[in-house]
Amino acid sequence: MNRTHTPPAALDIHEPMPLWRLLLDPRGRISRQAFWLWGVVVLIGAGFFAHALLGIARVRREQAEHIVNLLLLWPAIATSAKRWHDRDKSAWWVLIALVPVLGWLWTLMENGFLRGSAGINRFGVDPLERNDDWY
Repeated sequence: MNRTHTPPAALDIHEPMPLWRLLLDPRGRISRQAFWLWGVVVLIGAGFFAHALLGIARVRREQAEHIVNLLLLWPAIATSAKRWHDRDKSAWWVLIALVPVLGWLWTLMENGFLRGSAGINRFGVDPLERNDDWY
């Protein structure tokens, strides 16, 4: 019996992933470029901006740190999960980052430097084939 699996994300390869989905939905795949832009640069920028706003509001530094970390936790998990998917690995690999030092290095290598699997995999269409021209 020949079963071919067509992931839901593969329905329309010409439609770009909406920004809300890129930052909040852990399903699908993103390229290394999208990971660096949205999962690193934009989230770091959002963190600095949030810290500045909380500083203006005179929120204590320790409280501001907790607030910003909580606000950015889910978008960081969602973008990393999509990169693991692009490597054809389960999003549970996000948890490797909890291992001190080695976990962060492993995550950085897998998410930031290694190319994803070519073509459609079980998590969706290859992001390099999808027309995501806003990133």
